[in-house]
This record gives sequence, C-alpha cells and structure tokens, in this order.
Amino acid sequence: MTERPHDTSPSASDGVTDEIAELVLQFKAFVSALWNSSGRRDFVLLTVGIVTVIIATAGMQVVLNAWNSPFYNAIETRNFSSFLYYLMVFFGIAGVLLVLNVAQTWLAQMITLQSRQWLTRDLIAEWLTSRRLVMLGDAGEIGVNPDQRVHEDAKHLAELSAGLGIGLFQSTLLLFSFVGVLWVLSSGVVLHLGGYSFTIPGYMVWCALIFAATGSWVSWRIGRPLIGIGVERYAREADLRFAMVQVNENANGIVLNAGEPDEKQRLDDELARVIDITRRFVNALARLTWVTAGYGWIGLVAPIVIAAPAYFGGTLSFGELMMVVGAFNQVQNSLRWFVDNFSLIADWRATLARVMSFRQALVTLEQPRSSGERIVYDHEPLGNLELEKVAVDWTGERAALDEADVTIEPGDRVLIIDRTGSAHGALFSALAGLWPWGSGKISLPPRAKVMFMPERPYVPDGSLRAALTYPSAASGFKDEDLIKAMQRVGLSRLTGSLDRKARWAKEISYDDEERLTFARLLLLKPQWIFTEQTVDGLDDEQRGIFTSIINEDLAKSAVVTVSGRATTSDFYTRTINLVDAPVGVGAKRPVTATPEPTLPPTRATPDEQAAQPEPSNARQAD
Repeated sequence: MTERPHDTSPSASDGVTDEIAELVLQFKAFVSALWNSSGRRDFVLLTVGIVTVIIATAGMQVVLNAWNSPFYNAIETRNFSSFLYYLMVFFGIAGVLLVLNVAQTWLAQMITLQSRQWLTRDLIAEWLTSRRLVMLGDAGEIGVNPDQRVHEDAKHLAELSAGLGIGLFQSTLLLFSFVGVLWVLSSGVVLHLGGYSFTIPGYMVWCALIFAATGSWVSWRIGRPLIGIGVERYAREADLRFAMVQVNENANGIVLNAGEPDEKQRLDDELARVIDITRRFVNALARLTWVTAGYGWIGLVAPIVIAAPAYFGGTLSFGELMMVVGAFNQVQNSLRWFVDNFSLIADWRATLARVMSFRQALVTLEQPRSSGERIVYDHEPLGNLELEKVAVDWTGERAALDEADVTIEPGDRVLIIDRTGSAHGALFSALAGLWPWGSGKISLPPRAKVMFMPERPYVPDGSLRAALTYPSAASGFKDEDLIKAMQRVGLSRLTGSLDRKARWAKEISYDDEERLTFARLLLLKPQWIFTEQTVDGLDDEQRGIFTSIINEDLAKSAVVTVSGRATTSDFYTRTINLVDAPVGVGAKRPVTATPEPTLPPTRATPDEQAAQPEPSNARQAD
C-alpha cells in the first residue's frame, strides 16, 4: 500500500477530513450497536464501577505523590524514625492501590467480555437476517470471509476498544489531577541566567506539554500508514485461513484428483501475500518504535534535567525534587498516552473499519445500489406463483422466460429448462427472492409453505432429529413420525441415532443426504417445492422414492424445477424455456463499487458454506 504524502495541499487536508468523518460515523455505529444490545444495563453498571475505581486510583496516586516529599526529605536528613513512619504510610497507600488495581483489572476484563458478546450477537443478528446470508456473496470484497469478521475481528475490536477506552479515561483523569499539582510545584523552580533569577508560571507544566506534544505529532506522522496496512493485513490473513479451511473440507476431492501440488501452490501464493503485507507492517512498526522507544528513554531523565537548575540552585530540596519529578511523570505519561499507544490505536482503527464496514454492508444489502433494473417482488393473494415478463441478469448477460406471463398453481409439475446453459442458478435464486437483478415481477406464494431443494442438500451439524426437521423445531414432531419418514426413504439404519450429535454431512453419503431431504418433504409437507435437479438426475431408487412422495403424499403440492437439463420423464406436466434475451438500455446488472460476482461451476458443500457463504444462486448445475 503506497503511503500518501503528508502535505498541506487542499487535497491532503480533505483526505484527513474525510478520514475523521468516516471514523466518527463508524465509531457512532459501534457505540450504537453496543447501546442497543440487550445487555445495556450491565454495560452501564460495569462502566460506572470502573469509572469509580479509576477516580479512586487517581486520588490515591495524588496522595502517593505528596508522600514523596517527606519520605525523601527523611532520607536526605538521615531521620530514621521519620523514614520508618513514612515507610509504613507507603504500605498503607500501596495496599489500597493494590485493591483498586485488582478491581480495575476485573472490571476491564468483564467490559471486554460483555462488549464482545454484544457486538458479536449484533453482527450475527444482522448477518442471519432473512436472505442476507446469500446476498452477502454478491457484495464483492466486503462479503469475503464473514466468519473472520464476526468471530476474530469482533473479538479483537472489543479487546482494543475496552483497553484503549479505559486507558484514555485514566490518562485524562490523571492529567487533570496532576496538572494543578505540577503548576503549584513549578513556583518552587527558580531559574538562574546571567546572574538573574526568575520563575516562569507553570514552568514544568509547559515543559511537559511541549515534550508530549512533540512526541505525539512525530508518532502520528511516522505511524499513520499503519492504519491502512492493518486493514489489508487482516484481509490477507483471512484469505489464507479460508484457503486452508477449503483444503481441509475438500480433502477427499483433492486426494482423489491428485490435486495436492495445485493446492500447495495456492496456499503458497496466499501465504506469500500474507508475508508481504506483514513485512510492510513490521517495517512501519519499526519506524514508529524509533519514536516511541526513544521518547520513552528520554522521558526517564527529562523531568530531572528540566528541574535540575532549581535543585542545584538550592530552591528545591531533594524531597521536593522527587515530588516535582513524580508529578511531571504523571502529567507527561498522561499526555504521551497517544505516543505509547499509537500502534494499538492504528490497529483499533483498522479493526473498527473492517467490522463496521461489514456491518454497514449487511444493513444496506437490500437497498438499491444504482438505478439499474430490478425484479419486483410481491405476494400472490391466491397463493399461486406468478411470473410477469421475468428476466434475470448476470455478468452482463440476460436471460428471459419464453412465456411472458406464467401462472403456476398448487399441484402443477413445471420444468423450466435453461437453454442458455448458465442462467438457471440466477433464476432459481430469483424465485427464492435472493437475486433481484433483472426485470419483471415475481408474485410468490407464502414462504412458510415453500421448500427449496438445491442440488447439494444441506445437512446441519447437531442431532439427527434436528437435521431431519430443519429448519423447523424438532420438538414439534413425534419420534414415530420421524422413524416412519426415515424408513420410507431407506434410512432405517439411522433410526437409532436420532439424538446423536455429529457432523452428519461428513458421516453420511451424498445419497443419504438426498434421502434425508426426501424425509423432510414427508415431515414438513410443503405446498411448494422448488428443485434444481430434474427427476432424471436421480438414480432409479431415489426417483421412485421422490415421485411416490409427490404423487401420493404431496399430490396437491406444486413442484417447480429449474435446471439446465431437459427431461424424458412424464413427471412434469408443463415445460417453460429460459432463453437468451437482448440486454436493453439499463438492463445490465447495476455496476457497484465492488466487483461483480460470477457464477462458480459447482456448489459449495455445507461446510464450505459455513466457512464462506456464497449465493445458492451463484452456480451452474449439471
């Protein structure tokens, strides 16, 4: 990532202004997500608790600083009894501070924990809102690796936000607590120059301000590129993680096709990108460390050097010098908080941008992104499926039904054959309300009566009874109904495993997954069944099971198949064609700020979908 020159031109100033405005908007969204969570009351109580503890800690540190003067004066005058007395006072002060430190640590960790819980739940709720899980796959770069953003990035943002927020508040409070102390102590600093003696009101305060401001400004100039590098680094790390998940989940296919060398090369390429951006991050961090570390070492002696003229001039005792040094350190440590934490601030800024931009993308997924045509959706009052001049767009192409107005009623068996060879995935998802790009109007039957059967069945992890009734609750079905359905579709051997929890998609075969889906038909009894596979695509036994269920148990249910294959079966009573159509003015898919999705050749497995959800529409069936 190329660093932008830090000049004073209008364009540079506008860029900084835009960054600040974006930061404010993203931070407001972050706070709003936490504030609107169900745990707001707990968050307020924890915040009040830690604010109280920090205020008490600041007060005790002021007391500890005042303790410096008599203690070090006792050492200077070799007053042993006074030395013992103030030593005991120190243990009392330290004991109180120890209790406060433990309380602050516990409260800080609880705030971090609760913040992560609320933020993650908010992201999951937005992610799993109806249709968004699939539509996110069309959002371009922002839709890549959502699991990384919801899990790791949200966790990291909660940790950084709690740590930096508490640190900033504590430093601010200590600053206000000790500026007054240091201002008063500065009156004892008498400077001698050319035989003249004079004092500068607030001398030590101004020195601390100049020292800290200089370090902060240099840190910002040197460390600013870390923000952009951090955003890119998280993205590359997520890409590598996802590539490894894909290899693990597709181990059988890779080994059977001797694809290990290709996968190794792919992982090497992803790793090379991670190494490259990490190297840039390390170099940028090293440049920043020159400033922060150097500033820290100079800070050890700076207050003594600044106050030395007064001490050697005899206007400050040794105890007063230690008191001045302690107050100066507290002030400049508070002021240098920005310097010490700039790398963490840059990391927080990058993580905030990554998480909040993802959340914003989720919230705006269903909003029109341009003036391009979109399919209009409605609900058919009679419970039919009506298609009026429907066409779908994808990757700049368009396909339309060869019948302008189509009405499908319960009990119909309709096959829509894709004559273009590549548009059936988009149309299938359009019928599910997931692919709005195109034109025309689709009037849908009630969603509660609909069941979609993609070519690759989805079998969720967990108990087998939950997988059988998915997405309905298993508690609404009797065991005898479940067993009867399993026996009907040829899964009798699994009837004793209803309550066993497992990754069923890994344990059972593709044939068993198909049969499990047929069992769902018997249990859920949908009135509308949408499939991506014709009955010709089933083997003889599966075809017999499916057709018997439709003809005997679900005779009044409609079956709509969208496929690239024709059929020789007499199962379907009506055939409609999906054909190439000219792309008229404004008919192309809207061009967005993110790359347009393409339709991958094969459907991801359920585990791959868990790793990176992709549109069920975006694929080509056999």
